[in-house]
Amino acid sequence: MIVKHLDDVIGTAADVDTAGWNSRRLIYQDAGVGYSVNDTLIKPGTEHEFEYKNHFETVYCIEGAGEIVDLATGVTHPIRPGTLYCLNQHDRHILRANQGTHMRMVCVFNPPLTGREVHDASGAYALAD
Repeated sequence: MIVKHLDDVIGTAADVDTAGWNSRRLIYQDAGVGYSVNDTLIKPGTEHEFEYKNHFETVYCIEGAGEIVDLATGVTHPIRPGTLYCLNQHDRHILRANQGTHMRMVCVFNPPLTGREVHDASGAYALAD
């Protein structure tokens, strides 16, 4: 059994902080469960273009507000607490947090992340070796 609290991760190597987002990696590849779980903050007023070519991601918003744009269709979906989206086709997308508030998201990746990934130029994470 693995039991962690967010306080156990903040300030450690599993707390990845960038100019636009902060991802606290709670469960990752070394847990051996086939997926990873992150508690992620999308910083206020930021916009990010992502395309997880190597991973499926499901995201559940628990705080804040913003939107996600499906770049294949141009459709924009609002995000607020209780919104879930699943990138089940490795969907290229833009994620925006509203001004004045961060979006706090629970993110599940399959295959699991190793814990130290950062996005490459295309907005993807590389597959772990």
